[in-house]
Amino acid sequence: MMKFKKQIILFLCFCSFAVKSQNTYKRWPEIIRKNEVVWFGSDEAKRIAENVLLYQRDIGGWPKNIQMQEELTEKQKKDLIALKKTAVETTTDNGATCQEMLFMSKMYAQIKDERYKESFLKGLNYLLEAQYPNGGWPQFYPLKKGYYTHITYNDDSMVNIMNVIKAVADETDYYSIKPSKEIVDKCKKSFDKGIDCVLKTQYKQNGVLTAWCAQHDETTLAPANARAFELASLSGSESAKIVLLLMSIDKPSREIVTAVKSAVEWFEKTKITNLEEKRVLNDAGKIIDKKMIPVVNGGPIWARFMDLETNEPFFCDRDGIKKKSIDQIGSERRNGYSWYSDAPKEVLKRFPDWAVKNGTKVGAAEKKNVNYITVAQDGSGDYTKIQDAVYATPAFPYEKVTIYVKNGIYNEKVRIPEWNNNVILKGESKENTIITFDDNFSKIALGRNSTFYTSTLLVEGDDFTASNLTIKNASGERGQAIALSVIGNRAKIINCNLLGNQDTLYLSGKEAKQYFKDCYIEGTTDFIFGGATALFENCIIHSIKSSYITAASTPAGTAFGFVFKNCKLTANPDAKDVYLGRPWRIYAKTVFINCEMGNQIKPEGWENWSKPEAEKNSFYAEYNCTGEGFQPSKRVKWSHQLSKKEAGQYSINNILKDKIANWYLN
Repeated sequence: MMKFKKQIILFLCFCSFAVKSQNTYKRWPEIIRKNEVVWFGSDEAKRIAENVLLYQRDIGGWPKNIQMQEELTEKQKKDLIALKKTAVETTTDNGATCQEMLFMSKMYAQIKDERYKESFLKGLNYLLEAQYPNGGWPQFYPLKKGYYTHITYNDDSMVNIMNVIKAVADETDYYSIKPSKEIVDKCKKSFDKGIDCVLKTQYKQNGVLTAWCAQHDETTLAPANARAFELASLSGSESAKIVLLLMSIDKPSREIVTAVKSAVEWFEKTKITNLEEKRVLNDAGKIIDKKMIPVVNGGPIWARFMDLETNEPFFCDRDGIKKKSIDQIGSERRNGYSWYSDAPKEVLKRFPDWAVKNGTKVGAAEKKNVNYITVAQDGSGDYTKIQDAVYATPAFPYEKVTIYVKNGIYNEKVRIPEWNNNVILKGESKENTIITFDDNFSKIALGRNSTFYTSTLLVEGDDFTASNLTIKNASGERGQAIALSVIGNRAKIINCNLLGNQDTLYLSGKEAKQYFKDCYIEGTTDFIFGGATALFENCIIHSIKSSYITAASTPAGTAFGFVFKNCKLTANPDAKDVYLGRPWRIYAKTVFINCEMGNQIKPEGWENWSKPEAEKNSFYAEYNCTGEGFQPSKRVKWSHQLSKKEAGQYSINNILKDKIANWYLN
């Protein structure tokens, strides 16, 4: 009796396993994605895997819309073997290739058949080979004539590819097959190129970033037509999957953040809440009609096709003529195509948490304690003007606030007030992010102190950093005209161009410490002047004409004034008589250490500005400089050549020492 009971239990267990391992889905994509893991070790799965292997071309890709689970005749098998070398109809459209790779991965996880692994890797290589140099993918590869060559977002083709490549590049466990490090590295480069293409194809509508089109020209990246009823347009459906892909990237760049934010704003702008799709089905469950019914507070839904300039939904028959509503096209296209989508709902659902994590806005409401603000003239940032971004910066923030300025020429005066401390003003590139204005002494005309009102950028707030910028006063040789005025304490200017003529750079502030590194500073007369303690490291100091480089007004008793270390002093050809400095105030301090001086520097080096008392009270010195302009024996007698021990006192810590330790390193 006990033996009989055991047999029954074993039989029931077998039946249970058999039930679990049966395929209960009819369509090929469902079989891949919905079957339980155990099914992929079943005999049925192995039979289907043989079909999948047969359908894969030697190039690595598969054709689309094939029900791989269907039984094949011997003739069909023979025909498929003959097709393997041809690469006929290999594609990523409608999920092809990507879904077969997933199937092979699931098979290999259950059955270590090396053919499954090889099949997956061939598919991956196919995807990598198919990518355009600009990062996009065509719908068919090898290339098939017609619209198939366009970069294809339609039906999520490119997003599907990039999700595969991202999983491999990130070395996740999503796929059971682990490629070599070489292939992983290829995937990383491929994914980055793909993201670059995604960002470049985001459509600008009147200068404002919006969404994406189903197809983009593979050369120009412009929106492109596909089939007659698929005209170039903004796509609600495909754009959603693109944004979700961008949101999946860990530590996204500011360009990605801007792209996502801009797309979300477009989704909000174009959502439809007053219509609902009603489908009429026959007895067999087939759609025989679609109608859009007016509703209140419905959806939201989005149109599949929206006009590139107006965002107005449109619909087409096979004649390619735009219609304004779905009921204006014939039943064949009306019922046989998806004209609306709710896919962007998922984007809007995830966006608030993503936005907080990545320091951007949620909808139109600015989150508190904003610590990252983007300025872009094309409307893709938070603001189009730098000063507007400054106005939006919190007063006395606990953390650094970055204002990221995208490339462009910003013709504006900018002021960073005292209450806007901890500001980082960061340009996209030193050469192409330019802040410029043309105020000068005569133009301001506010009396004898007009000079101090002329600055293009005025920094009053402490703990300020500027990098990758050109700051210019464009007034030309029209008298005193400041490009950058820094009054705040603990200011850092890194990798910037400071351009002007007379009085280019003004440095002040009571006991202020300021640090300039890897900058290019040019001007004519006294183009670096003021009373702050400032260290210049690895800078190019360029004289446009014969005159004076510095005019320090160092307060009495201050340990250091202007210190130039490892700088290069250059000049225009006609600037032949340049002084290192003269004292704006009699306690001026200026020192050059390990600097290269061109022959424009006058042998005497320094001038007293008709102030004999400055010769006793100022401190002008040099140490270990080089170049034709370094003539220590011919310098004015009241200047100094430092000893090695004395020069050793001019360390960055000694010069810039402050109550906040090592602030210049943060």
